[in-house]
Amino acid sequence: MTSYAAAGVDIEAGDRAVELMKSRVARSRRPEVVDDASGFAGLFDASAFLRYRRPLLATSTDGVGTKVMLAQRLGKHDTIGIDLVGMVVDDLVVCGAEPLFMTDYIACGKVVPERIADIVGGVADGCRLAGCALIGGETAEHPGAMGPDEYDLAGAGTGVVEADELLGPDRVRPGDVVLALASSGIHSNGYSLVRHVIKTAGLDLERELPELSRTLGEELLEPTRIYSLDCLALIREVEVHAFAHITGGGLTANLARSLPGTVDALLDRGSWTPPAIFEVLAGHGGVPQSEMDRTFNLGVGMCAVVPADQADRALALLDGRGVPAWVLGEVVPGTGVARYR
Repeated sequence: MTSYAAAGVDIEAGDRAVELMKSRVARSRRPEVVDDASGFAGLFDASAFLRYRRPLLATSTDGVGTKVMLAQRLGKHDTIGIDLVGMVVDDLVVCGAEPLFMTDYIACGKVVPERIADIVGGVADGCRLAGCALIGGETAEHPGAMGPDEYDLAGAGTGVVEADELLGPDRVRPGDVVLALASSGIHSNGYSLVRHVIKTAGLDLERELPELSRTLGEELLEPTRIYSLDCLALIREVEVHAFAHITGGGLTANLARSLPGTVDALLDRGSWTPPAIFEVLAGHGGVPQSEMDRTFNLGVGMCAVVPADQADRALALLDGRGVPAWVLGEVVPGTGVARYR
């Protein structure tokens, strides 16, 4: 007999996944979230915006790229959702916006309830770390288009910022200092190159390399550090002119997006030592420094541009919040580029 199940779509498995994820999603709730009995939409009480003089809504959407392929290969699915949140909310906070809520979308070849619950649970955990709510999502089963163990995920987030507190290039001045906020590792960019190095060098994901304190697979699946609450705390206590989220394109390309055309950022490559995983990839893959620079964050996940007299205070605040940070460089007259000295 022909049926949806015979075509490869298991509605009951989807319902089971929803039940398994409910408790973890609930932990990401904010007071402004309003329940929709139908479950077709996520609701957020916009009266919260009344405290703003001129609220601007900010939105961002992203995925986690081919890092999902390593999660699938290693059978570990409970942290990839944290990566998704980091990619979305830390784009929002660059302009000074407070992330409010997210929705997610998962496409898979076969709904395995426990696996879907792990993925969404990771998204909820990331939202909790970011101070935002996971208010909705969708899981779609695509048999035939994807293998039974394959999936991909994406998300969208919304935040709010006061119009006259919007951060960005127009605030940056010569004499400002560039602070680096340490990454937790590779985050979620450059994994096509990572997988190429693994394949060509014959690296074993289960192997403990001497440069690392754990297996290569564990290192590569380290979740993205989420900076949104740290950046918001910095804004409240320190004069911040701009942030730059260091994702695809590397440090200099992303930082340049937060500079006006009248200045340059001069960076000191000797101010930090990139985490060992980058040395592993460069060494085993024969990847030149220029390619490492434009592909990976190299240990810097976020930059903050502040006045020079605010730098020590900013570093102390970040240290108190457990975020390693240091002076990366300075802003000088120029043409809008970020470069190493």
